[in-house]
Amino acid sequence: MAKRGRLQTRVEYGFARSILAALGILPRPLAVFVGRAMGRVGYFLAGNLRKTGRRNLDLAFPKLTPAEKDRILAGCFDNLGRMLGEFSQLSRITPGELSQVVDCDGLEHLQAAQASGRGVILFTAHLGAWELSSFALSAFGYPISFMVRRLDNDLIEDMVDKVRKRFGNRTLDKNAVSRVALRELNEGGTLGMLPDVNMLAREGVFVDFFGTPASTTSMLAKLALRTEAVVIPIFVPWDQQRRRFVLRVEAPLNIPRTGNETEDVQQLTASFMASIEKVVRSYPEQWLWIHKRWKTRPPGEPDLY
Repeated sequence: MAKRGRLQTRVEYGFARSILAALGILPRPLAVFVGRAMGRVGYFLAGNLRKTGRRNLDLAFPKLTPAEKDRILAGCFDNLGRMLGEFSQLSRITPGELSQVVDCDGLEHLQAAQASGRGVILFTAHLGAWELSSFALSAFGYPISFMVRRLDNDLIEDMVDKVRKRFGNRTLDKNAVSRVALRELNEGGTLGMLPDVNMLAREGVFVDFFGTPASTTSMLAKLALRTEAVVIPIFVPWDQQRRRFVLRVEAPLNIPRTGNETEDVQQLTASFMASIEKVVRSYPEQWLWIHKRWKTRPPGEPDLY
């Protein structure tokens, strides 16, 4: 992580804590309203992020009109604001109150996987209220361990981490996690991952995502192959008809093994990203388009940004 000066660290922490505290004392509907308003302001102020988002949308949806792409990108910022408002409530929300915010569909898939005695890998995407995936599971009695990229500001990291672990979750630093993750799965534990971010070439494999090769972590596939864990996609989109988030626990994926780990990792990683792409296509306004997902390129290919 980049080093921070003490003053910068404390100023950033004070700003973040003040925003979360101010939103946290509001009733949830008002906190979400204010968070979404902040997201809309961010859309107009964050020019570089808008530029990245538009480039990503050009790659993913080349046939959409500029107006349609702008609508999706504005929705992305709106979704981030909504999640800020929701996150501000998590330090004091009860499981009963959370059940009025989040519906669970397919929880029987997780129950059956855990009852099998094998390790379980849950993977999700930066879509909807992704922070609620692990938080809601723990609040409803299914705490998990999950990989995170620690924030550069350790004071903000500690503040966020306390919320994430409030109901028994455990966070694992993704930069030093392989042996811990193997042990967790071999002992029948449940591990969460978000594989939809750009990786350095040495850390991933290239698989198609919206028709363009994207460098994607190989760790999920390697862990699945080496531990025989059950692999389950899980997503938490906002459902406008229900007026709730829906924690969707999907059926376990088939994990074929040919004996050639390199080929198996490639094919499995492609299937994981195909599952994510399907959900992003269903809820395009709720995915994190402002991340440079296609930044790392195969040898010889030009920078897409």
